[in-house]
Amino acid sequence: MPRRLPPLNALPDFESAARHLSFTKAAAELNVTHGAVSRQVKSLEDYLGFKLFRRLNRALRLTDEGQTYARSVRTLLDSLAEETRRLMTPKQANGLTVSTTYSFTSGWLVPRLGRFRALHPNIDVRLQANDRAVDFARDMVDLAIRYGRGQYPGLAATRLLGDDYVPVASPALLKGKHPLKKPADLRHHVLLHDEGTEVDWRMWLMAAGVEGVDAARGPIFSHSPMVIQAAMRGEGVALGRTALIEEELASKQLVRLFDLKLKSEMAYYIVYPPRSLERSEVRAFRDWLLAEAATIR
Repeated sequence: MPRRLPPLNALPDFESAARHLSFTKAAAELNVTHGAVSRQVKSLEDYLGFKLFRRLNRALRLTDEGQTYARSVRTLLDSLAEETRRLMTPKQANGLTVSTTYSFTSGWLVPRLGRFRALHPNIDVRLQANDRAVDFARDMVDLAIRYGRGQYPGLAATRLLGDDYVPVASPALLKGKHPLKKPADLRHHVLLHDEGTEVDWRMWLMAAGVEGVDAARGPIFSHSPMVIQAAMRGEGVALGRTALIEEELASKQLVRLFDLKLKSEMAYYIVYPPRSLERSEVRAFRDWLLAEAATIR
């Protein structure tokens, strides 16, 4: 008996529009026109016999049927893309590709990676460092490490480790005309800012009950490693993330100041398509990550 299939060309357009809740964004993602996406969705609705979207004034919402169908279509397309990726990926013996953020790569993963190679010398790890959302099929990624709240629809997410924010500085700043002995001493020093974090100096100073310190002053950096480098050079005081500064604290390139720490509401998660764990290399790397994180909790 022949399969009764919907217009297959319309499925990617519908899935993208459902994910973005926008025909315009879907068109940009698929490199087609707004009208082309609209026509494909209309053809799919005509075939199904019900509406997938409610077209409101300057807004797009999924109907109940649309939400259910979008989940099914997304699962099918993800599965097809993953299987295609597997078949088209050059056969590297025991290799895997890992996507991480810039800060996590340099601050946590790379210093430990030699231990993974010692345990699994036959597994070659390819690192991709970027801060954008991962398209596992397009980017040919097996596993990603991301900083967030653990909500990654359609993907498996395992919590790796949390984060605290603590003031850190070069040991040189503990001496001199204005040594850093108490939080109020920060008024005499430059504050270094990381524009990508959820906890900033205003929040820390408020929690410490410190007044008279301009929380907005000082240079701003786009990535955590840049802030830490500036702090190690003695250029000011940074709010360091404990997950990323273990090496610097252990080597005394940085010292932790004061007792107050602010806990992040977010954490690092290992994120991957569920089927990725069918590969022993991916399982080995995930398990190693969790074992490494367990040693510092």
